[in-house]
Amino acid sequence: MPYGNVIPQLKTNLQTAYRQAVDADAKLDQLQQAGHAKFSKIFSAEQGFTTQSTRFLPYVKELAAAVSQLEQAEDQALLESVVKRLGLILMTLAQFKEQSRG
Repeated sequence: MPYGNVIPQLKTNLQTAYRQAVDADAKLDQLQQAGHAKFSKIFSAEQGFTTQSTRFLPYVKELAAAVSQLEQAEDQALLESVVKRLGLILMTLAQFKEQSRG
């Protein structure tokens, strides 16, 4: 299965995640300065990430690297992992944005 159509869609979703991550990380910085946001990481290894961060952007960068790997060599397991993790990031960012409005 050629990934020619999949890669551009992944990149578009990564761009969306990147923009949302920048906004969310700024909000997390504000919360931390106010004495909130006391946690050690956003996602766990069980969720498929090797990154451990209290901000979203490092996770998006991890996925961007994985998409680059997909461009070099098609790998079904990697594709499934990227799609799953990208969905998780986008869903978490949307929930965070919704909760931070209140």
